[in-house]
Amino acid sequence: MQLQPFNLKTLIEKSDSDRQREHSIYRVTIAGSIINSVLLVLKFVSGIVGGSAAMIADAVHSLSDFLTDIVVLVFVKLSNRPSDHDHDYGHGKYETLATAFVGLALMAVGVMICYNGVMKTWSAIQGEQLATPGWIALVVALLSIVLKEWAFRFTNRVGERVESQAVVANAWHHRTDAFSSIGTAVGIGGAILLGPKWAVLDPLAAIVVSVFILKAAYGLIKQSTSELLEASLPDSLEKEIVALVMQEPMVADVHSLRTRNIGNRIAIEMHFRMPGSISLYEAHEHATNIERRLHDKFGQKSIITLHIEPEKVNGKYEKPDKIVSGHAEKY
Repeated sequence: MQLQPFNLKTLIEKSDSDRQREHSIYRVTIAGSIINSVLLVLKFVSGIVGGSAAMIADAVHSLSDFLTDIVVLVFVKLSNRPSDHDHDYGHGKYETLATAFVGLALMAVGVMICYNGVMKTWSAIQGEQLATPGWIALVVALLSIVLKEWAFRFTNRVGERVESQAVVANAWHHRTDAFSSIGTAVGIGGAILLGPKWAVLDPLAAIVVSVFILKAAYGLIKQSTSELLEASLPDSLEKEIVALVMQEPMVADVHSLRTRNIGNRIAIEMHFRMPGSISLYEAHEHATNIERRLHDKFGQKSIITLHIEPEKVNGKYEKPDKIVSGHAEKY
């Protein structure tokens, strides 16, 4: 049975908390979007004026940041909608889907940057003289490093506080852009300081940056795919769940444990055994205590489904008035 004793006060508090969470996500995402918009323009202009392939690639990365900001805003709005007739478990998977889109966008950007870098490098190996990038591209690259690392820090802080996978994923998108700008700055700076013969450092930097981007993209796609395919929580968390349940007096065994992520919340289903002689009222009290303990640990939005069974006597269920001898078995 599923026990969720919420009163009107609890529902109001949850509603206020949801609104605050949504407001925090919107505010931090919009702040990141403003930074992305400014850098997007500066990078394209400096890349074209300064003749830097690495900077233009970095500008495309910033464009993907801007687009994923929009995805986060739209999908988080959907994921915060309450449960309804068509979605008994809420809309949390929209947030997981947003994380997947962010990862796919990063993957596409990484592949494109790597391809362009390889082609430019191959041209240089073939004897083509690459243009030396201008100082304006280096200045913008350094500015991008500072701004994107700052954006990562404040976005990740909010994402962890409100427990939003999509916001944390977007924060790492900011940091990969900072990494991209570091590589871009090294390549552009090297090409400028060492002369035209070292202009190949510009596309080589783009290739190195693409590796970081692809690695981050793989992590995000793997995480979101696992959740969309209903992967269980890590073994360490499941053991912690069992330990919390076993703290309740009279609980003899926990089995048939099932767990999964639903966006920013988790779902827990389990069976546990207690003496068959206790009353329904007592069983309800114990189940409520277990549910409260799990909510305190894993969040009030966690979905807890409990099924209570009597202990087995001599390997089978017996009515309490028929138990004369024997002992309860745990397994």
